[in-house]
Amino acid sequence: MKYYLLSQRLDLLGEYGIAAFSTKMLRSYFPDEPEVSFKKSLDRGVKSGMLERVCRGAYVYSREFRRQIHKLESIAVVLRAGEFSYISLESALSEYSVISQMLLNHLTVMTTGRSQTFQTPYGTIEFTHTSRSETEILDKVIKQPERPLRIASPELALSDLRRVKRNTQMVDMDVYEEIIREKNNPL
Repeated sequence: MKYYLLSQRLDLLGEYGIAAFSTKMLRSYFPDEPEVSFKKSLDRGVKSGMLERVCRGAYVYSREFRRQIHKLESIAVVLRAGEFSYISLESALSEYSVISQMLLNHLTVMTTGRSQTFQTPYGTIEFTHTSRSETEILDKVIKQPERPLRIASPELALSDLRRVKRNTQMVDMDVYEEIIREKNNPL
């Protein structure tokens, strides 16, 4: 494929806020391209700096990706395409200030897919498998329009932490209970 064609299609996708891709996704945008030519085009895109390979099977369109706020979340969506995933465990509890540690460059995600950890230039993405059904999860996660992933409610995040037997000693239960009280008794 021609370099300009790759650039054109990535620009178009970037207009819709799409800047992270799996190899499979990129391949679907060029269905008539022979496999050898497609792979060479990806390599040229990486060498030129247009594309960045962030981990095995995942790329970002450099120009658009640098504008994104939730970089690790965008990559996580691509890595677990077709699976239900949401921010939980330490990442969610940190956002709710229930644990004192700020998780910079580390994202903890519950997924119906398999557990796996990915190291990227933007940080670590840690997927932990959940056997909960999507319907069981949906009522307990929050969708924020500007974010690629839903985030667990404080109750679900703490339940997930306990369920996967992670360190619960870092949880400030006084803060947690105050958040739950405020949530249940809004002014």
